[in-house]
Amino acid sequence: MTAPAFPAASDGSRPLSVGQEGAGFDPLDDPVRASLLGAHAHLAERRGRVLRYPLDVSPFLSMPHDPGPADWQDAAALAGEGGDVPLNDPAAVPPAGWEEAKNIPGVQLTGERVTGRHDPGVVRLGPADVPEMLGLVERTKPGPFLPRTVELGVYLGIRLGGALVAMAGERLHPPGWTEISAVCTDPRHRGRGLATRLVLAVAAGIRDRGETPFLHASAANTRAIRLYERLGFRLRRTTEFRTVRVPARARIEGRP
Repeated sequence: MTAPAFPAASDGSRPLSVGQEGAGFDPLDDPVRASLLGAHAHLAERRGRVLRYPLDVSPFLSMPHDPGPADWQDAAALAGEGGDVPLNDPAAVPPAGWEEAKNIPGVQLTGERVTGRHDPGVVRLGPADVPEMLGLVERTKPGPFLPRTVELGVYLGIRLGGALVAMAGERLHPPGWTEISAVCTDPRHRGRGLATRLVLAVAAGIRDRGETPFLHASAANTRAIRLYERLGFRLRRTTEFRTVRVPARARIEGRP
């Protein structure tokens, strides 16, 4: 397979590939960066060594593993004054004046034992379905889902009486893995196993490509975690969904 071509920054440099990120780098330890350097490179926006998705695709931004002053400046330029910067490393220390915006304990689960199951009762969702998908997300709050999030991978749904009542899909895509995300069911239709059907159907498609499913969840969402564990997912690590905020007075400028 030909390595993807990454657009050069204004200084002519190019971001590192996943294999060049440093000894011991596991794509699952930083799936955002691994995705933007790999399967989602065509979506990546960059400034220096900082990468992000377009703002209507995903809120995720990726700092390098060894951020220096220039990297924080580039992150500030990408996020804008008052913007939020997600941190790959929960232990990262931002510059003085940056405020903690969010810090939510979470878990990462992997599905090496999950084979999935194709389901003739689910439907493939696409751009024409986005208004309904956004409406379902608004009612259920599964996490970030934006007008172009559907471009990240395959999204499946279940319709009852013509209305979209449940969905799940693919988000991050580090080498060899695909994240299952946006798992949600309309409150009026919960308790009918719709989420289980969708997770297994999405997992089956991932397995068909020779990849392994994984997912993230808030540590407080014990109901979802129990469901995923019943389906065969196992805890890989605990983590923190942490973001810091660019100070409103930050100097937003490019590097020479």
